[in-house]
Amino acid sequence: MEADPAGEAKKLLEPKGIRVSVLREEKYDPDTGELLVVGYDDHSAAVTSTAAELHRAGIGHRLGFATEIGHRLADGYVQRADLVVRAPEAGVPVMLLEIDRRSEDAHDLVVKLRRYWEWGRLLPKDAAKHTVDLVRSRPDAIEHVDHEQRLWRRVYPPTGREGLVPVAFVFADTTEAKVANTVAVLEEAGRRYWAPRRYDTLYPKAVTARDYRQAVPVVVTTLEQLTEHGAGAAVWRRLGRTGEQTLTAALDNPDGHALYRDQEARADAADQQRRAAQREAERPVCKRCGRKFTDERWEEVTVHRAAVRAGDTSVCAPCRADDVAREEVAAEAARLEAAAPPEPQDGPEPDRVRGWFRRRT
Repeated sequence: MEADPAGEAKKLLEPKGIRVSVLREEKYDPDTGELLVVGYDDHSAAVTSTAAELHRAGIGHRLGFATEIGHRLADGYVQRADLVVRAPEAGVPVMLLEIDRRSEDAHDLVVKLRRYWEWGRLLPKDAAKHTVDLVRSRPDAIEHVDHEQRLWRRVYPPTGREGLVPVAFVFADTTEAKVANTVAVLEEAGRRYWAPRRYDTLYPKAVTARDYRQAVPVVVTTLEQLTEHGAGAAVWRRLGRTGEQTLTAALDNPDGHALYRDQEARADAADQQRRAAQREAERPVCKRCGRKFTDERWEEVTVHRAAVRAGDTSVCAPCRADDVAREEVAAEAARLEAAAPPEPQDGPEPDRVRGWFRRRT
């Protein structure tokens, strides 16, 4: 007897109390309207099986799953996620999942990714007027608005990582070749939405970290891998990376903002050391005693307003002080000399005076 995947998914999930009733397919008699059967179509079975495997791995509690959650865009279109999981205790505060049985073209999945990216850039209706005006001023202005002020933070909790709400594509009932081709299209055509950027830094050679703040973290896997190895195993691949990781490792950004802060701080310290060494190499040396100028003396001889009073600009501060002291001593001596009374002049010789009187007699 062939296995019934829909029935297996129903048995696997429903006993755990996870609410997935929206995924059930109800069939009614066309004449009487009587409910004939309640089951799951193939896509719904894949969605419920994915939720069950996540729950089995401890990713999501009983009420931590929701299906067909709408995300309304600015043009009114509603992008519905097949599954939303909230599992903060497992390191996944929120994640949107798209379950694809290869019934959609790869470029259709890129469009879905673009819509989630656009939704993550929306403002709430009651956003402050100056914020709305800023966003309307130019296309990239939203990137200067903190995530806490955006619409998605009204709907979902913080992700605990840089970027927008993560999206997972789970492929089911397909071949490895088709999955590889689809992922290649997602990586290439969807790069604008998932890829990090270079940081705008003064040290582009020293800072190799990537800026994930405006990106949608995207992970991919297959339902077969989840079923065989478990959702807690290394079965998730992050777009832009090679190899498979556990879910939390795939969502983490080891080359993200934490690395940026560290690299920026190290580069800034190295730059300051280089500048200090360069400054010391350029520091003037006194031509009289050979000592290096102090910062104060260096500034004194180079700043135009102070240089006119700096005296001999080729000497250091102590030698300049000696010069000033000598100048002050010389000035004081000159002052004292100028203030001293003149010495009396000698009178005429007595004999000559008497001679004058004798001539008159």
